[in-house]
Amino acid sequence: MKRFPQEHGAAALIRNASSFRPRLAVMLGSGFAQAATRMAIDATLPYDRIPGFPRTQVQGHRGNLHIGRLGGTPILILSGRSHFYEGHSMEEITFPIRVLACYGITDLLLTNAAGGINRNFRAGDFMSICDHINFMGVNPLRSNIAETPPQFLDLSAVYDSRLRKLLKTAASRGRVLLREGIYLAVSGPTYETPAEIVAFRRLGADAVGMSTVPEAIVARACNIRVAGLSCISNLAAGMTRNPISHDEVLDIASLNQARACALLEQFAKLYGRGPRALRTTKTVAAMKTKTDVDGSGTAAIVPT
Repeated sequence: MKRFPQEHGAAALIRNASSFRPRLAVMLGSGFAQAATRMAIDATLPYDRIPGFPRTQVQGHRGNLHIGRLGGTPILILSGRSHFYEGHSMEEITFPIRVLACYGITDLLLTNAAGGINRNFRAGDFMSICDHINFMGVNPLRSNIAETPPQFLDLSAVYDSRLRKLLKTAASRGRVLLREGIYLAVSGPTYETPAEIVAFRRLGADAVGMSTVPEAIVARACNIRVAGLSCISNLAAGMTRNPISHDEVLDIASLNQARACALLEQFAKLYGRGPRALRTTKTVAAMKTKTDVDGSGTAAIVPT
């Protein structure tokens, strides 16, 4: 896709901050910020020191770029993101992804807090994203299509199968319940109505949120492999009698910080092992895990 001088300048600034050259990046959404504390940090850059990076304004998004090691693996972590509902343009909120591509990142894990639509989900579950539905009303590649063919990006497999397998193995090793499902993105900032949730469920969505999809699309346009991980921080509108609030989202996410950190650390460790990490079928089977398929056909790894 198109490149701009500001992206290269920002990437150069990040390169100069550390001699590390990670290939893996993780964007920490709500409920995942503590993962940065597990890092052996070599360098930190606040977003406001990186040209073009929009400032984060939502509670739970710290706005720092870290370079170091997690689980022994070189990694770049974006702690916090900006959102479309904050008034930023799609170009602004996906600018960090284009910078990552210029920097040399090849693999990206996007994390978020999401509302559970699937009736089998519970607050505190984790969900590996296998596909998405874009209900944000805009595409981040509009007026910014690739300069060379193909100009129309294929999204048949946005979420990389190898990275999803690594997530599944990491969850099994950490004995963390990991479901799999479809993430639906809306623009926000309002939460959804009960009628909308019923409609989204009929469309096949398992969880709903206000982020991730723009970054995933732009990452694929930049030839970055993508994985997505949601913390189910609440059940969606109409599924309980309780009103939904951002405080509730942060409270549930906070209660699950330890498991989120363990999952991301295991994922980074496995990533650092390369192809060997996928040759663990017998090891995983020996841990006496079983597969639970819920009513929508989505699978979860459930430790016994």
